[in-house]
Amino acid sequence: MQTEQLETPVIIIGAGPAGAATSIFLSKEKIPHIVLEKEVFPRDKVCGDACSGKTALVLRRANPEWMDEILANEQEFTPSYGIRFVAPNGKALDIPFTPNRTPETKAPGFTVPRLVFDDFLFRKMPSPYATIMQGIKVLSIENLAGKTVQVTVQNGEQQYIITSPIILGADGDKSIVRKKYINNSTSPKTYAVGLRAYYEGVTDLLPDNFIELHFLPEVLPGYFWIFPLPNGMVNVGVGILSETIRDKKINLREQMLHAIKTNKDISHRFANAKLHDKIQGWGLPLAMERQPLSGDNFILTGDAASLIDPFSGEGIGNALYSGMLAVDAIKKSIAQKDTSKVFFKENYDDVVYKRLGDELKISATLQKLCKYPWLFNFVVNKAYKSPSLKNTISCMFTDMDLRDQLSKPSFYLKILFNR
Repeated sequence: MQTEQLETPVIIIGAGPAGAATSIFLSKEKIPHIVLEKEVFPRDKVCGDACSGKTALVLRRANPEWMDEILANEQEFTPSYGIRFVAPNGKALDIPFTPNRTPETKAPGFTVPRLVFDDFLFRKMPSPYATIMQGIKVLSIENLAGKTVQVTVQNGEQQYIITSPIILGADGDKSIVRKKYINNSTSPKTYAVGLRAYYEGVTDLLPDNFIELHFLPEVLPGYFWIFPLPNGMVNVGVGILSETIRDKKINLREQMLHAIKTNKDISHRFANAKLHDKIQGWGLPLAMERQPLSGDNFILTGDAASLIDPFSGEGIGNALYSGMLAVDAIKKSIAQKDTSKVFFKENYDDVVYKRLGDELKISATLQKLCKYPWLFNFVVNKAYKSPSLKNTISCMFTDMDLRDQLSKPSFYLKILFNR
Protein backbone atom coordinates (compact mmCIF):
# COMPACT_ATOMS: atom_id res chain seq x y z
CA MET A 1 0.00 0.00 0.00
CA GLN A 2 1.32 3.44 -0.96
CA THR A 3 1.51 6.17 1.69
CA GLU A 4 1.58 9.90 1.00
CA GLN A 5 2.32 12.66 3.52
CA LEU A 6 0.22 15.84 3.39
CA GLU A 7 0.15 19.05 5.41
CA THR A 8 -2.66 21.59 5.56
CA PRO A 9 -3.79 24.49 7.79
CA VAL A 10 -7.16 22.81 8.47
CA ILE A 11 -8.60 19.29 8.27
CA ILE A 12 -12.39 18.96 8.02
CA ILE A 13 -14.00 15.59 8.78
CA GLY A 14 -17.39 15.40 7.06
CA ALA A 15 -18.86 17.15 4.01
CA GLY A 16 -22.49 17.57 5.08
CA PRO A 17 -23.92 21.07 5.67
CA ALA A 18 -21.56 21.90 8.58
CA GLY A 19 -18.46 20.71 6.74
CA ALA A 20 -19.55 22.24 3.44
CA ALA A 21 -20.18 25.64 5.07
CA THR A 22 -16.79 25.53 6.76
CA SER A 23 -15.06 24.66 3.49
CA ILE A 24 -16.94 27.32 1.50
CA PHE A 25 -16.13 30.11 3.97
CA LEU A 26 -12.51 28.95 4.32
CA SER A 27 -12.20 29.24 0.55
CA LYS A 28 -13.67 32.75 0.70
CA GLU A 29 -10.88 33.57 3.18
CA LYS A 30 -8.32 31.86 0.91
CA ILE A 31 -7.37 29.37 3.62
CA PRO A 32 -6.22 25.97 2.24
CA HIS A 33 -7.86 22.91 3.79
CA ILE A 34 -8.55 19.21 3.24
CA VAL A 35 -12.06 17.75 3.49
CA LEU A 36 -12.39 14.05 4.34
CA GLU A 37 -15.75 12.38 3.59
CA LYS A 38 -16.49 8.69 4.07
CA GLU A 39 -19.39 8.63 1.57
CA VAL A 40 -19.45 9.46 -2.14
CA PHE A 41 -21.80 12.22 -3.28
CA PRO A 42 -24.64 12.30 -4.03
CA ARG A 43 -25.58 10.40 -0.90
CA ASP A 44 -28.72 10.39 1.24
CA LYS A 45 -28.96 11.62 4.83
CA VAL A 46 -31.97 10.76 6.97
CA CYS A 47 -33.53 14.07 8.01
CA GLY A 48 -36.74 16.06 8.21
CA ASP A 49 -35.61 17.98 5.08
CA ALA A 50 -36.78 21.41 6.33
CA CYS A 51 -34.48 24.43 5.96
CA SER A 52 -35.13 27.52 8.05
CA GLY A 53 -34.45 31.19 7.46
CA LYS A 54 -31.06 30.65 9.10
CA THR A 55 -30.14 28.35 6.24
CA ALA A 56 -31.07 31.07 3.77
CA LEU A 57 -29.07 33.65 5.73
CA VAL A 58 -25.85 31.60 5.61
CA LEU A 59 -26.28 30.75 1.94
CA ARG A 60 -26.78 34.41 1.06
CA ARG A 61 -23.62 35.34 2.99
CA ALA A 62 -21.73 32.68 1.07
CA ASN A 63 -23.14 33.77 -2.28
CA PRO A 64 -26.38 35.78 -2.77
CA GLU A 65 -27.04 34.03 -6.07
CA TRP A 66 -27.36 30.59 -4.44
CA MET A 67 -30.71 31.32 -2.79
CA ASP A 68 -32.00 32.73 -6.07
CA GLU A 69 -30.90 29.49 -7.71
CA ILE A 70 -32.72 27.44 -5.06
CA LEU A 71 -35.98 29.39 -5.16
CA ALA A 72 -36.04 29.28 -8.96
CA ASN A 73 -35.82 25.47 -8.97
CA GLU A 74 -39.19 24.26 -7.65
CA GLN A 75 -38.64 20.85 -9.24
CA GLU A 76 -36.14 20.12 -6.46
CA PHE A 77 -36.77 22.78 -3.78
CA THR A 78 -40.16 23.70 -2.27
CA PRO A 79 -40.40 27.29 -0.93
CA SER A 80 -42.19 27.49 2.42
CA TYR A 81 -43.92 30.54 3.88
CA GLY A 82 -45.12 29.34 7.26
CA ILE A 83 -45.83 26.66 9.82
CA ARG A 84 -48.95 25.00 11.19
CA PHE A 85 -49.04 23.90 14.83
CA VAL A 86 -51.71 21.34 15.68
CA ALA A 87 -52.48 20.97 19.39
CA PRO A 88 -53.24 17.58 20.97
CA ASN A 89 -56.95 18.42 20.79
CA GLY A 90 -56.72 18.79 17.00
CA LYS A 91 -57.02 22.59 16.86
CA ALA A 92 -54.66 24.10 14.29
CA LEU A 93 -52.80 27.39 14.38
CA ASP A 94 -51.31 28.67 11.12
CA ILE A 95 -48.32 30.96 11.56
CA PRO A 96 -46.90 32.75 8.50
CA PHE A 97 -43.16 33.38 8.64
CA THR A 98 -43.76 36.77 7.01
CA PRO A 99 -47.19 38.08 8.11
CA ASN A 100 -47.05 41.15 5.83
CA ARG A 101 -45.99 39.20 2.78
CA THR A 102 -46.34 40.76 -0.67
CA PRO A 103 -46.20 38.97 -4.05
CA GLU A 104 -42.55 40.00 -4.30
CA THR A 105 -41.62 38.51 -0.91
CA LYS A 106 -39.13 35.67 -1.24
CA ALA A 107 -39.74 32.52 0.75
CA PRO A 108 -37.81 32.66 4.04
CA GLY A 109 -37.38 28.88 4.10
CA PHE A 110 -37.72 25.77 1.97
CA THR A 111 -37.88 22.00 2.04
CA VAL A 112 -35.69 19.69 0.00
CA PRO A 113 -34.54 16.07 0.25
CA ARG A 114 -31.09 15.92 1.80
CA LEU A 115 -29.97 13.80 -1.14
CA VAL A 116 -30.50 16.93 -3.25
CA PHE A 117 -29.51 19.67 -0.80
CA ASP A 118 -26.26 18.15 0.43
CA ASP A 119 -25.21 17.49 -3.15
CA PHE A 120 -26.08 21.12 -4.01
CA LEU A 121 -23.70 22.29 -1.27
CA PHE A 122 -21.06 19.72 -2.17
CA ARG A 123 -20.96 21.02 -5.75
CA LYS A 124 -20.32 24.54 -4.41
CA MET A 125 -17.24 23.45 -2.44
CA PRO A 126 -14.54 22.98 -5.11
CA SER A 127 -12.01 25.82 -5.13
CA PRO A 128 -8.24 26.28 -5.42
CA TYR A 129 -8.11 26.17 -1.61
CA ALA A 130 -10.14 22.97 -1.02
CA THR A 131 -8.78 19.44 -1.41
CA ILE A 132 -11.78 17.11 -1.21
CA MET A 133 -11.43 13.37 -0.63
CA GLN A 134 -14.53 11.16 -0.89
CA GLY A 135 -14.98 7.50 -0.03
CA ILE A 136 -12.21 7.55 2.55
CA LYS A 137 -11.86 5.69 5.84
CA VAL A 138 -10.32 7.44 8.82
CA LEU A 139 -7.91 4.96 10.43
CA SER A 140 -6.68 7.11 13.30
CA ILE A 141 -6.57 10.61 14.79
CA GLU A 142 -3.52 11.37 16.93
CA ASN A 143 -2.03 14.36 18.68
CA LEU A 144 1.66 14.94 17.97
CA ALA A 145 4.21 17.08 19.74
CA GLY A 146 4.13 20.73 18.76
CA LYS A 147 0.34 21.02 18.93
CA THR A 148 -0.23 19.15 15.67
CA VAL A 149 -2.98 16.72 14.73
CA GLN A 150 -2.20 13.71 12.55
CA VAL A 151 -5.00 11.95 10.67
CA THR A 152 -4.32 8.68 8.86
CA VAL A 153 -6.85 7.76 6.17
CA GLN A 154 -7.25 5.10 3.53
CA ASN A 155 -8.71 5.59 0.07
CA GLY A 156 -8.66 2.30 -1.81
CA GLU A 157 -5.03 1.18 -2.02
CA GLN A 158 -3.77 4.67 -1.16
CA GLN A 159 -3.02 5.75 2.38
CA TYR A 160 -2.56 9.37 3.45
CA ILE A 161 -1.00 10.74 6.61
CA ILE A 162 -2.29 14.29 6.99
CA THR A 163 -0.99 16.74 9.59
CA SER A 164 -2.55 20.04 10.61
CA PRO A 165 -2.72 22.39 13.60
CA ILE A 166 -6.56 22.32 13.45
CA ILE A 167 -9.10 19.54 12.97
CA LEU A 168 -12.78 20.35 12.58
CA GLY A 169 -15.44 17.73 13.31
CA ALA A 170 -18.44 18.04 11.00
CA ASP A 171 -19.14 14.33 11.04
CA GLY A 172 -22.60 14.13 12.56
CA ASP A 173 -24.13 12.64 15.67
CA LYS A 174 -21.64 9.72 15.75
CA SER A 175 -18.67 12.05 15.35
CA ILE A 176 -15.28 10.37 15.62
CA VAL A 177 -13.72 13.78 16.33
CA ARG A 178 -16.04 14.30 19.30
CA LYS A 179 -15.34 10.79 20.54
CA LYS A 180 -11.60 11.34 20.25
CA TYR A 181 -11.41 14.66 22.05
CA ILE A 182 -14.38 14.81 24.39
CA ASN A 183 -14.53 11.05 24.94
CA ASN A 184 -18.29 10.89 25.34
CA SER A 185 -21.47 11.07 23.38
CA THR A 186 -24.26 13.47 24.25
CA SER A 187 -26.11 13.06 27.52
CA PRO A 188 -29.14 10.74 27.33
CA LYS A 189 -31.26 13.70 28.45
CA THR A 190 -30.18 15.68 25.38
CA TYR A 191 -30.66 12.92 22.84
CA ALA A 192 -33.71 12.23 20.69
CA VAL A 193 -34.58 9.79 17.94
CA GLY A 194 -36.33 10.67 14.70
CA LEU A 195 -38.02 8.55 12.04
CA ARG A 196 -38.40 9.67 8.44
CA ALA A 197 -40.66 8.35 5.71
CA TYR A 198 -41.42 9.58 2.20
CA TYR A 199 -45.07 9.43 1.17
CA GLU A 200 -46.85 10.26 -2.06
CA GLY A 201 -50.53 11.17 -2.22
CA VAL A 202 -51.01 12.79 1.21
CA THR A 203 -54.00 15.13 0.89
CA ASP A 204 -55.01 18.52 2.31
CA LEU A 205 -51.56 20.06 2.18
CA LEU A 206 -51.58 23.75 3.02
CA PRO A 207 -51.31 26.71 0.65
CA ASP A 208 -47.87 28.31 0.45
CA ASN A 209 -46.31 24.98 1.50
CA PHE A 210 -46.64 25.52 5.24
CA ILE A 211 -44.77 22.85 7.17
CA GLU A 212 -46.83 21.04 9.81
CA LEU A 213 -46.01 20.05 13.40
CA HIS A 214 -48.67 17.87 15.02
CA PHE A 215 -48.52 17.33 18.78
CA LEU A 216 -50.50 14.11 18.63
CA PRO A 217 -51.46 12.44 21.92
CA GLU A 218 -49.95 9.22 20.54
CA VAL A 219 -46.43 10.67 20.31
CA LEU A 220 -46.20 13.20 23.15
CA PRO A 221 -43.83 14.48 24.45
CA GLY A 222 -42.58 14.24 20.89
CA TYR A 223 -44.30 15.43 17.73
CA PHE A 224 -45.34 14.25 14.29
CA TRP A 225 -44.52 16.25 11.17
CA ILE A 226 -45.66 16.60 7.58
CA PHE A 227 -43.32 18.60 5.33
CA PRO A 228 -44.24 19.16 1.67
CA LEU A 229 -41.62 18.32 -0.95
CA PRO A 230 -41.51 18.71 -4.74
CA ASN A 231 -43.37 16.41 -7.13
CA GLY A 232 -46.22 15.50 -4.80
CA MET A 233 -43.99 13.95 -2.14
CA VAL A 234 -44.01 14.70 1.58
CA ASN A 235 -41.54 14.00 4.36
CA VAL A 236 -43.46 12.43 7.24
CA GLY A 237 -41.87 11.63 10.56
CA VAL A 238 -41.83 11.66 14.32
CA GLY A 239 -39.25 12.75 16.89
CA ILE A 240 -39.15 11.96 20.60
CA LEU A 241 -36.62 11.97 23.45
CA SER A 242 -34.56 8.79 23.78
CA GLU A 243 -35.15 8.51 27.51
CA THR A 244 -38.93 8.60 26.92
CA ILE A 245 -38.62 5.77 24.39
CA ARG A 246 -36.57 3.79 26.85
CA ASP A 247 -38.69 4.49 29.94
CA LYS A 248 -42.00 3.76 28.20
CA LYS A 249 -40.61 0.94 26.03
CA ILE A 250 -41.95 2.60 22.87
CA ASN A 251 -41.68 1.03 19.43
CA LEU A 252 -41.45 4.32 17.56
CA ARG A 253 -42.12 2.86 14.12
CA GLU A 254 -45.27 1.08 15.30
CA GLN A 255 -46.45 4.19 17.14
CA MET A 256 -45.96 6.38 14.07
CA LEU A 257 -47.82 3.97 11.76
CA HIS A 258 -50.59 3.56 14.34
CA ALA A 259 -51.09 7.34 14.46
CA ILE A 260 -51.19 7.54 10.65
CA LYS A 261 -53.80 4.79 10.53
CA THR A 262 -56.05 5.73 13.45
CA ASN A 263 -55.67 9.37 14.50
CA LYS A 264 -58.89 11.15 13.54
CA ASP A 265 -57.09 14.35 12.55
CA ILE A 266 -54.61 12.85 10.09
CA SER A 267 -55.69 9.33 9.09
CA HIS A 268 -58.05 10.51 6.31
CA ARG A 269 -55.15 12.38 4.70
CA PHE A 270 -53.24 9.12 4.31
CA ALA A 271 -56.19 7.07 2.99
CA ASN A 272 -54.69 6.74 -0.49
CA ALA A 273 -51.09 7.67 0.31
CA LYS A 274 -48.24 5.43 -0.77
CA LEU A 275 -45.07 4.88 1.25
CA HIS A 276 -41.89 5.18 -0.82
CA ASP A 277 -38.88 3.21 0.34
CA LYS A 278 -38.51 2.17 3.98
CA ILE A 279 -38.95 4.15 7.19
CA GLN A 280 -35.53 5.16 8.49
CA GLY A 281 -34.31 6.49 11.82
CA TRP A 282 -31.46 8.69 13.01
CA GLY A 283 -30.11 10.27 16.17
CA LEU A 284 -30.83 13.86 17.15
CA PRO A 285 -28.26 15.36 19.55
CA LEU A 286 -30.27 18.27 20.94
CA ALA A 287 -28.87 21.53 22.29
CA MET A 288 -30.65 21.15 25.64
CA GLU A 289 -27.67 22.40 27.64
CA ARG A 290 -24.39 24.15 27.01
CA GLN A 291 -21.61 21.74 26.08
CA PRO A 292 -17.95 22.16 25.02
CA LEU A 293 -17.68 22.86 21.29
CA SER A 294 -13.90 22.95 21.01
CA GLY A 295 -10.58 22.32 22.74
CA ASP A 296 -6.88 22.24 21.99
CA ASN A 297 -6.53 21.98 18.20
CA PHE A 298 -10.15 20.99 17.52
CA ILE A 299 -13.58 22.50 16.78
CA LEU A 300 -16.97 20.76 16.56
CA THR A 301 -19.81 21.95 14.32
CA GLY A 302 -23.40 20.95 13.51
CA ASP A 303 -24.65 17.65 14.91
CA ALA A 304 -21.15 16.79 16.12
CA ALA A 305 -21.50 19.82 18.42
CA SER A 306 -25.07 18.85 19.48
CA LEU A 307 -26.61 22.00 18.00
CA ILE A 308 -30.01 20.68 16.90
CA ASP A 309 -32.89 22.93 17.96
CA PRO A 310 -34.60 21.12 20.88
CA PHE A 311 -38.12 22.22 19.94
CA SER A 312 -38.30 22.07 16.16
CA GLY A 313 -35.62 19.40 15.66
CA GLU A 314 -34.15 21.47 12.84
CA GLY A 315 -30.39 21.14 12.55
CA ILE A 316 -29.41 22.22 9.04
CA GLY A 317 -29.48 25.96 9.75
CA ASN A 318 -27.42 25.64 12.93
CA ALA A 319 -24.97 23.32 11.16
CA LEU A 320 -24.38 25.88 8.42
CA TYR A 321 -24.24 28.75 10.90
CA SER A 322 -21.72 27.00 13.17
CA GLY A 323 -19.52 26.22 10.17
CA MET A 324 -19.55 29.89 9.20
CA LEU A 325 -18.66 30.97 12.75
CA ALA A 326 -15.91 28.34 12.96
CA VAL A 327 -14.15 29.98 10.03
CA ASP A 328 -14.04 33.32 11.87
CA ALA A 329 -12.33 31.56 14.78
CA ILE A 330 -9.95 29.64 12.50
CA LYS A 331 -8.94 32.81 10.67
CA LYS A 332 -8.03 34.48 13.98
CA SER A 333 -6.30 31.32 15.17
CA ILE A 334 -4.03 31.22 12.13
CA ALA A 335 -3.24 34.93 12.41
CA GLN A 336 -2.36 34.66 16.10
CA LYS A 337 -0.83 31.16 15.88
CA ASP A 338 -2.99 30.04 18.78
CA THR A 339 -4.93 26.76 18.70
CA SER A 340 -5.42 26.42 22.44
CA LYS A 341 -8.55 25.40 24.27
CA VAL A 342 -8.80 28.83 25.86
CA PHE A 343 -8.51 30.59 22.51
CA PHE A 344 -11.15 28.49 20.76
CA LYS A 345 -13.54 28.75 23.70
CA GLU A 346 -13.35 32.53 23.58
CA ASN A 347 -13.46 32.83 19.80
CA TYR A 348 -15.82 29.97 18.93
CA ASP A 349 -17.81 28.46 21.83
CA ASP A 350 -18.63 31.81 23.40
CA VAL A 351 -19.54 33.32 20.03
CA VAL A 352 -21.82 30.41 19.10
CA TYR A 353 -23.67 30.59 22.40
CA LYS A 354 -23.85 34.36 22.26
CA ARG A 355 -25.50 34.17 18.82
CA LEU A 356 -27.61 31.03 19.37
CA GLY A 357 -27.73 30.55 23.13
CA ASP A 358 -30.95 32.43 23.91
CA GLU A 359 -32.75 30.79 21.02
CA LEU A 360 -31.62 27.31 22.07
CA LYS A 361 -32.47 27.94 25.72
CA ILE A 362 -36.01 29.02 24.83
CA SER A 363 -36.43 26.03 22.52
CA ALA A 364 -35.25 23.72 25.31
CA THR A 365 -37.92 25.19 27.59
CA LEU A 366 -40.59 24.77 24.91
CA GLN A 367 -39.51 21.17 24.39
CA LYS A 368 -40.11 20.49 28.08
CA LEU A 369 -43.59 22.02 27.78
CA CYS A 370 -44.49 19.19 25.40
CA LYS A 371 -45.08 17.14 28.54
CA TYR A 372 -48.18 19.26 29.21
CA PRO A 373 -50.68 18.76 26.37
CA TRP A 374 -53.31 20.86 28.16
CA LEU A 375 -50.97 23.86 27.86
CA PHE A 376 -50.68 23.47 24.08
CA ASN A 377 -54.46 23.12 23.83
CA PHE A 378 -54.92 26.24 25.95
CA VAL A 379 -52.59 28.47 23.91
CA VAL A 380 -53.87 27.28 20.52
CA ASN A 381 -57.51 27.62 21.60
CA LYS A 382 -56.91 31.19 22.70
CA ALA A 383 -54.90 32.09 19.58
CA TYR A 384 -57.60 30.51 17.41
CA LYS A 385 -60.04 33.11 18.75
CA SER A 386 -57.65 36.06 19.07
CA PRO A 387 -56.04 37.59 15.94
CA SER A 388 -53.77 39.73 18.13
CA LEU A 389 -52.42 36.70 20.01
CA LYS A 390 -51.95 34.84 16.73
CA ASN A 391 -49.97 37.80 15.37
CA THR A 392 -47.86 37.88 18.55
CA ILE A 393 -46.96 34.21 18.17
CA SER A 394 -46.17 34.79 14.50
CA CYS A 395 -43.77 37.60 15.42
CA MET A 396 -42.03 35.26 17.85
CA PHE A 397 -40.41 33.52 14.91
CA THR A 398 -38.38 36.61 14.11
CA ASP A 399 -38.23 38.37 17.49
CA MET A 400 -36.31 36.45 20.18
CA ASP A 401 -37.48 38.78 22.98
CA LEU A 402 -41.08 37.92 22.12
CA ARG A 403 -40.33 34.21 21.85
CA ASP A 404 -38.82 34.33 25.33
CA GLN A 405 -42.29 35.14 26.65
CA LEU A 406 -43.41 31.61 25.82
CA SER A 407 -41.20 30.27 28.60
CA LYS A 408 -42.63 32.58 31.28
CA PRO A 409 -45.73 31.85 33.40
CA SER A 410 -46.80 35.52 33.09
CA PHE A 411 -47.42 35.00 29.36
CA TYR A 412 -50.04 32.35 30.06
CA LEU A 413 -51.64 34.41 32.83
CA LYS A 414 -52.08 37.30 30.40
CA ILE A 415 -53.70 34.96 27.90
CA LEU A 416 -55.97 33.57 30.62
CA PHE A 417 -57.23 37.02 31.53
CA ASN A 418 -57.22 38.24 27.89
CA ARG A 419 -54.66 40.96 28.54
